[in-house]
Amino acid sequence: MPLPPAPSKRAALLSPDAYDFKSTSPVAELLTAPSTPAPEARPSETAPAKNTRSRTAQAPRKRPVKAVPAQEAAPPTPVIETSLPVTAPAAPTPTPVKAPVTATRRPSRAGSTGPRRLFVLDTNVLLHDPTSLFRFEEHDIFLPMIVLEELDGHKKGMTEVARNGRQTSRSLDALAAQAGGDMTKGLPLSGTGHQAARGLLFFQTETLVDELPASLPQGKADNQILGVVYALRQKYPEREVILVSKDINMRVKARALGLTAEDYENDKTLDDGELLYAGSLALPQDFWTRQSKTIESWQSGSHTFYRVSGPAVGQFHINQFVYFEAPGEPSLYARVTEIRDKTAVLKTLKDYTHLKNAVWGVTSRNREQNFALNLLMDPEIDFVTLAGTAGTGKTLMALASGLTQVLDDRRYTEIIMTRATVSVGEDIGFLPGTEEEKMGPWMGALDDNLEFLAKGDGGNAGEWGRAATNELIRSRIKVKSMNFMRGRTFMNKYIIIDEAQNLTPKQMKTLITRAGPGTKIICMGNLAQIDTPYLTEGSSGLTFAVDRFKGWPHGGHITLARGERSRLADFASEVL
Repeated sequence: MPLPPAPSKRAALLSPDAYDFKSTSPVAELLTAPSTPAPEARPSETAPAKNTRSRTAQAPRKRPVKAVPAQEAAPPTPVIETSLPVTAPAAPTPTPVKAPVTATRRPSRAGSTGPRRLFVLDTNVLLHDPTSLFRFEEHDIFLPMIVLEELDGHKKGMTEVARNGRQTSRSLDALAAQAGGDMTKGLPLSGTGHQAARGLLFFQTETLVDELPASLPQGKADNQILGVVYALRQKYPEREVILVSKDINMRVKARALGLTAEDYENDKTLDDGELLYAGSLALPQDFWTRQSKTIESWQSGSHTFYRVSGPAVGQFHINQFVYFEAPGEPSLYARVTEIRDKTAVLKTLKDYTHLKNAVWGVTSRNREQNFALNLLMDPEIDFVTLAGTAGTGKTLMALASGLTQVLDDRRYTEIIMTRATVSVGEDIGFLPGTEEEKMGPWMGALDDNLEFLAKGDGGNAGEWGRAATNELIRSRIKVKSMNFMRGRTFMNKYIIIDEAQNLTPKQMKTLITRAGPGTKIICMGNLAQIDTPYLTEGSSGLTFAVDRFKGWPHGGHITLARGERSRLADFASEVL
């Protein structure tokens, strides 16, 4: 429609009474644009994508927006063109820049997609984490057609991969239903309720011409995805196109072709296994000197409590163990029971190194084992995680504590033991018998430790006494398979999850949520002995549980550092 004549005064252009704001003319849209800022202009959209962590945060925003892709084209362009004649006839005034600033704000809605990164997801990312579509914050996602074909090929079966494929397909169907018929402009990832995902999802709706080397077989799915990434980089030179894949070889091939490729890192709890919460903390050497005037102490039963303050309190967590060892000064072994602002309350521990406090004949041989037994024997602690190398006594202490609390204290009704059935080498095939008989070969550690515990308890009772003790112990220990844990509720049970480093975070959640009233769960594992494919120290379910339960008042963790199995095992752990 034709534009209205230029006003005689400059102030009339910016006055609310000069035009009818209910009109649908481009000028009315131009003047009302500042009152409704585009959501893409929020400062929060400069936050880094979770997948790339610090690397995304360093992404420069120095390239101007040259062009908007065809599927994201928006109608603001004609508004800019028609607004220029309106401001041109105005006479010079003290505020000559008002109109141009108002005009340039309008295209910011479409132009803000320029600096966004475009992530091309490989099929293995979707099969590994079905929610990965919603983990890239404000950045956009592109799915090649070959990825949908591979998803269709993995949807059958009862395996974890098949379940993830079906869940991904359902998410894609829900996103497509929200958009209606037109999918070329992108589907808002927040359409299904994931508000953290502010980007768009694009499907390959046209043939993309690539120029990959002829030595790469064109029929292979990985090479087709690489061709799509190469074509997208040529089509949108103003955007950074990144391939996200769990396949190491594919990332190597992409980098050899000059393409940007990254691993999917959102499933990793920690970037480095050395950053794992240890559960214990050494107090500084000047601890008693600093606390001499402000410390408070009182006695309650057999425990002594200390109220301390200072900069060291900022590193404390609830149920974390602290210790002070220095020559010529009194030692302190305590657990943090309360934290308020910059003040913490420490509670001294029960000494399980002494024979009078032995647990089913077992005493602690080092500082960390004493910490672990304090957690295992505390009825207020519902969840305990033990990490450590081979031979540190994880299974032995857990079993001894369980037998004492089941048979002597009658705090729990029975012990339930399970573990991840992941073979070190090749699988030996199907096993005969009942559920417990099938789990028998996997429970060698249980048999070894029970033999040691039964021998120590019934050493003076003769052959009949030892047989009766073994029968009693066996009657209170149940071996269960993880495959049948879904839907169960354990009440007043003492549950031991061995080899927990081979569990995924989803499997760990499934097992922990089986706990009913009065149940205690102990998760044990060695993060240096992960046998499950595609699991690392950072993405293991044990690491996930330790990090999430850190600081919970009814949970505790300790990392066992010193091996006590034998001098041969200790030396092998160090040099092999």
